[in-house]
Amino acid sequence: MSADGLKILFADDEKSLRELIRLEIAAMGHTVTVCSDGLSAIEALKKDQYDVLLLDLDMPGASGLEVIQAAHSMNPAAKAVILTGKGSLQSAVAGIREKIFDYLTKPCRLTEIEDVLRRIAEEKKLIQKQSAGGERKRLERVEVEQRLVGGSDAMRRVHLLIDKIAPTDSTVVILGETGTGKELAAREVHAKSRRADKPFVPVNCGALPENLIESELFGHKKGSFTGADSQRVGLLEVADKGTLFLDEIGELPKGVQSKLLRFLESGEVRRIGENTSRICDVRVICATLRNLEEMVAQGGFRQDLWFRINTFEIQLPPLRRRLEDLPELIVHLTSRYKKGANLKSIDEIFTPEAFELLRRFDWPGNIRQLANVVEHALTLTERFPAGPEALPHQIHEMPAASVSKTSRTASAKAISASDEDADELMAFDSGKTLRDLENEAIVSALRRNGGNKAKAAEELGISLKTLYNKLNQIQDTAKKTD
Repeated sequence: MSADGLKILFADDEKSLRELIRLEIAAMGHTVTVCSDGLSAIEALKKDQYDVLLLDLDMPGASGLEVIQAAHSMNPAAKAVILTGKGSLQSAVAGIREKIFDYLTKPCRLTEIEDVLRRIAEEKKLIQKQSAGGERKRLERVEVEQRLVGGSDAMRRVHLLIDKIAPTDSTVVILGETGTGKELAAREVHAKSRRADKPFVPVNCGALPENLIESELFGHKKGSFTGADSQRVGLLEVADKGTLFLDEIGELPKGVQSKLLRFLESGEVRRIGENTSRICDVRVICATLRNLEEMVAQGGFRQDLWFRINTFEIQLPPLRRRLEDLPELIVHLTSRYKKGANLKSIDEIFTPEAFELLRRFDWPGNIRQLANVVEHALTLTERFPAGPEALPHQIHEMPAASVSKTSRTASAKAISASDEDADELMAFDSGKTLRDLENEAIVSALRRNGGNKAKAAEELGISLKTLYNKLNQIQDTAKKTD
């Protein structure tokens, strides 16, 4: 175990996941004790002290919450991280929510687990440093500032706005394309607020089945509907005194929008099937890549809810509009993926030729795509700085900046074109790039489906969220060349 390594107790009844975690946690520089059920985890707590309890919520013998309750007396300093299925939270959460460091929804990515462990390790170092100096100030979550990287004018405006609105309890809407860091911005608002030591509960509204969203947010009473075999605490109650982050709020059904509006107005949470309400103190931060004003005009989003959540608005710029941040972002991502490599400048990481290719690329996937590219290059490179050969093939393709104005304008207009107009708009120039062909495929799918975006996304084999993101990119690129 490295000097910054953590002692982790992991419990899950899924054998393949236990073996994966055993290997991957060790590769991250931590030590891990693996248990197959809750009772084994409690026994392990009796024998040793741990920094982190990484626990499945539903296990044989004892649930993850029962393990945490047992740890309160045996290992009170341990940070508990719960792995949940789709909202399968039990009523015991209400009594111990302040002892839970974070929640991860299954199936979660290894990078999500690594991020949580990194935050715990940094917090542990801060506590040790403050204890040595005799200080016990409230910890600031500096890891968010480290991760929301960029000193460009656009990002300075974002940071300034966050600093001003974080101390308030007002609702916030974070707008931006996929991969621009909307959840990171939400976490920074939370970390700089008076709620920083309380739960931050993220919910991806677009990933939840429509028939479960209300139960996920508000909870339900046992027997209140078919399949409600036990009482469930909603995530609004879990986030009491803390922050609830509703990602892709535009995907909420109209009925849930109405109930969310009532909560924002009154602070009351009423579980499905119950007649009594509970008061919860929750700050709500929302995010979306969709145009909610357009959805309001089309009847897809409640106007009163839009007015209620849009007290403050944070617009995150796409990477192509903040390319001056590219060197800093690459250095930051390198420190994350290549720990101990001591690569502290862009000249040490990439050759001028490789960096020029990165600088000329238009980054449709934004920071998320950049992170994948950097990880790809660092994995393939044995000697630094890395050259162009270490970059993925798409970086070597002609950037979108070379696409003709005619093609872009036609693509953008075709988004809302009628079926009979689409043929004329499909007259793309010769010498198309791959991005031209992608845009053409999108336009063709919209034409064949009469402008129905959901059907077009299904035909293309992509999510509706991805389609909206690509349409926003087409429109944005067309505006820049008009």
